[in-house]
Amino acid sequence: MTLNPTLELVDSLYWITLVAVIVSSASGVLIAGLKKFDLFGVIIIAIATGLGGGSLRDMLLDREVFWIHDQVFFIASFASAILIFILARLLVISQRFFLIPDAAGLATFAISGTLASLMMGVPWLIASFMGVMTGTMGGIFRDILSNEPPLVFHSPLYATVSWLGSLLFIGLLHFAVDVTLAATIAGLSIFIFRLIALYFDINLPKFRFKS
Repeated sequence: MTLNPTLELVDSLYWITLVAVIVSSASGVLIAGLKKFDLFGVIIIAIATGLGGGSLRDMLLDREVFWIHDQVFFIASFASAILIFILARLLVISQRFFLIPDAAGLATFAISGTLASLMMGVPWLIASFMGVMTGTMGGIFRDILSNEPPLVFHSPLYATVSWLGSLLFIGLLHFAVDVTLAATIAGLSIFIFRLIALYFDINLPKFRFKS
């Protein structure tokens, strides 16, 4: 399944990616805050979270890295880091609050990664996995830099809902659903089901050696 890069698709990809960068960077700031990093550390964590997954995707697809091509994404990540850093010093924020922007970043990056891959002519299954990688790798970079076990490997239905949402997005496009509507439905599905999985602690079976 290949999507021709029309003006509507390019515009949709731009805005979805921009939202993803902002909310993912915010989740990075909140994690860095729990570690009591200074402002520089917070900014580095935020940028790694907001730009890391998309950067890896672009390098694998052999396309120009999105935030190097357009510095607005770097500025958005940087500004998000500064804003959340200031707000966190003025307001009382729960330690679990970061899971909300993290879920939003997962959803928006999964859709943008899938869409970007389809526009490059990548087969639909690989495109869906590119969506998963785009949605999760920024969080993995964030957690590694923060010396934490990556959330994706142990948190309730993290990559799973991302992959299912990416496949839903592709399915909707296959049936000629408008790209904006398809992105909204699939993105909200990822976000909502991720929060449901967190609330009810729904997990995949974990590996255990038989004793």
